[in-house]
Amino acid sequence: MISGNEIKVLDRNAEFQGVPAINLMENAGKGVAEFITEKIKDKNILVFCGTGNNGGDGLVAARYLSKKYNVTVFITGEENQIKTKISKTNFQKLKKTKAKVFTIKSIEKIDTLIFENKVIIDSMLGIGLSGNLREPYHTIVKKINNSKNKTIISVDVPTGLGTKTAVKPKVTLTFHDAKIGMNKENSGDIKSVDIGIPKKAIDYVGPGEIKIYYPIPKKESHKGENGRLLVVGGGPYYGAPALASFAAQRAGVDLIYVAAPKKVAKAITSYSPLLIKPIKLAKDIAKLSPTLIVKELTDNDCLASQDLKLIEPMIKKIDALLIGPGLGSEDSTQQAVEKIIKLFVKNKKPIVIDADAIQVVGQNPDIIKNSETVVTPHTGEFKELTGVQLTNDFKMRKENVEKWAKKLGITIVLKGPVDIISDGASTKLNDIHNEAMTVGGTGDVLAGIIGGLVSKKINVFNAARMGVFINGFAGNIAFEKRSYGLVATDIIDEIPTVLKKYL
Repeated sequence: MISGNEIKVLDRNAEFQGVPAINLMENAGKGVAEFITEKIKDKNILVFCGTGNNGGDGLVAARYLSKKYNVTVFITGEENQIKTKISKTNFQKLKKTKAKVFTIKSIEKIDTLIFENKVIIDSMLGIGLSGNLREPYHTIVKKINNSKNKTIISVDVPTGLGTKTAVKPKVTLTFHDAKIGMNKENSGDIKSVDIGIPKKAIDYVGPGEIKIYYPIPKKESHKGENGRLLVVGGGPYYGAPALASFAAQRAGVDLIYVAAPKKVAKAITSYSPLLIKPIKLAKDIAKLSPTLIVKELTDNDCLASQDLKLIEPMIKKIDALLIGPGLGSEDSTQQAVEKIIKLFVKNKKPIVIDADAIQVVGQNPDIIKNSETVVTPHTGEFKELTGVQLTNDFKMRKENVEKWAKKLGITIVLKGPVDIISDGASTKLNDIHNEAMTVGGTGDVLAGIIGGLVSKKINVFNAARMGVFINGFAGNIAFEKRSYGLVATDIIDEIPTVLKKYL
């Protein structure tokens, strides 16, 4: 079974893979018509079509059926109320057939139309409803359900599924896969119709995840309501926590708190290019660092156990933690990382674990078991996490990511030629990136994007799959401009371009 949101993701990713929505609608309607042609002998068919894409599927089915049946179509709105371009296109095609077409203006004729037709096709409303049906749907559904000796067939889902009033069909012809909540009692016999969604749109991430799961800020929202992320990082490496923080900012997070050793904190907030190399990174940090909230930790050079006292009060201020970028592997740092992760798991705050923090978890995986956690290893770090040395065999890599994600009860993002993202129950792949993205800092950018999305209260698995696509697509845009000379900050600059394109 598949959720309503996931079907919407697939629709958009199918288009990204070269199969436009109008093709999917054509395949859907044709599939409905083929089933009816094979199974139904009665010649008089009444099709109720809504004004959205579910109704568009019915319009296509009616067009095909009109070649062999006496088809009557009732639109639940007026012609100018049909909402989508592809449904409008199919309405115009239907008008060229011999089908009889009525609109909501003829609502008083519904009883007669139902009486005159033995077969009723319900193609009014699709997935995602709750509460009570509005008019005219409530009245129409009741009339359909009260009709006697009719063969009722619903398209994709019964209209009103999940509400107090819903069509009770004999058969539901559902697209791609049955939707969550459907069963024989509420949907009759459930038959799946293949509408031609490409396999790659099913297996790989795409812009659909962004469109469906990215939370658009409300106009009345205030500072901090759209994500507050804490980044704990820095030690031997200055730039890593800065890069992760700026990537999170570009992903749309309101507030970024950075907890770093004193020398790193000073560098992040400094305008001097003398403290960070390369110069371009230093200049970019100088532009953006005033918008970060930087907290100096106790030690000058590395994260230490005593820093827990400084970080613990910040829990109430933030929505998610990103830990790892640039930390190094000092014994005192590793001890501090374990304590911080335990603290955030105990307080049920989602965590993104990257880079040097991964080996800490590998030494004691139980500290993150069954928590809202994303771990972002490359092949070497995956061995640190699990003890498993991955080969280049893709099937073996995928199976191990799925196995360990399920075993630990977390989401794993294995970075590689094809990224593998799994929470143990679902797995997605990503090949949107380029060979120039091996440059230092791109992993920090990815971790920052994922951390930012998690802080916006997006489910961790969804945040991970969105993050790898945004990072890779931004990297491809940067590559078009910079070729093999791109650096990590070029990718950060293009994150808003990706959001603008697909939101």
